[in-house]
Amino acid sequence: MENLDVMVLRTLRDWRQSGKRALLATVVRTWGSSPRPVGSIMALCEDGAVVGSVSGGCIEDDLIYQYTQAYAAAAQPASAAVEAKTIPSGPPAFIKYGVSADEAHRFGLPCGGTLELLLEFDPSAADLARLVTALESGQLMQRQVSLKDGTVTLTTSAAPAELSVSASDLVNTFGPEYRMLLIGAGQLTEYLATMALFSGFAVTVCDPREEYRSAWSVPGAKVLSEMPDDVVTAFKPDRRSCVIALTHDPKLDDLALLEALETDAFYIGAIGSRRNNDARHQRMAEHFGLSDATLQRLRGPIGIYIGSKTPSEIAVSVMAEVLAVKNGVVLPRDMEVAQAKNERAVQHNDPGELVCGIKR
Repeated sequence: MENLDVMVLRTLRDWRQSGKRALLATVVRTWGSSPRPVGSIMALCEDGAVVGSVSGGCIEDDLIYQYTQAYAAAAQPASAAVEAKTIPSGPPAFIKYGVSADEAHRFGLPCGGTLELLLEFDPSAADLARLVTALESGQLMQRQVSLKDGTVTLTTSAAPAELSVSASDLVNTFGPEYRMLLIGAGQLTEYLATMALFSGFAVTVCDPREEYRSAWSVPGAKVLSEMPDDVVTAFKPDRRSCVIALTHDPKLDDLALLEALETDAFYIGAIGSRRNNDARHQRMAEHFGLSDATLQRLRGPIGIYIGSKTPSEIAVSVMAEVLAVKNGVVLPRDMEVAQAKNERAVQHNDPGELVCGIKR
């Protein structure tokens, strides 16, 4: 599944290019609990079609009811007269939901939750096309909307930024898809790739071993046969990229990790036991001269501790850690695999468990 923001903007572009009226809704403020974070977007077409989300569904239903004839007609008996509804013209408008307890209940918001949306009516098809093209080419883009007349200014951005709204403008930064590069095409990789795809990552898998590539069965992931270090170089990991080595083979994993550690990738890790992880750090320090500071960026054993023993469970733990790092969440030490395993070994005099044929 592709990045949700790109999908929303592409669909909205297509609606506008085909002459359909539409609106773009953006979550600009929240108070208390909120189903969707600030910056979330959805698009609504004049025929009632919706893409994206700003709530659990109830607010989307209300917007459809307010601005489209199709929903209003469907919600009434066949004999009832239905008030004509259409998407208005004019400058952007703010709308707030969940101000009262009754509204919070009606719109399915958590207790005390309130959110405010900015609605843009009939965004320019040309501006949307420029934005989507830039995002598809891997650019990070800033979209500035004039609250006075809806005029949009697009500029490239050097770094991600939180949405901001002032008395005159709304500024939202849209980035290209998050990307995940997986070294090795084994069973664990298939589970992890599947989870990454439905989490909105573009997934590339690299494995020069034909016997592994020939059994690959996950559609949507790009599979390459070149040597992993060359693939990492060509991949050009950035701050929206992660690189994970899963072969257990130092000849394939180590050189790829060395290349990745020279980049801005937000997550770099390798599968393996505590013992293997220590050995990997020692190899990289002794043979390649990597500093302790550089090696601190190399995660391993990867994942959070959930007692995982099967490839699917290990993939869940790894994906959870990747998403936590992506979202800026600092995990407690007792959720780290190595820390939890060390404590368990002390408590039970257990040196480790066999996971994927290795000690974790």
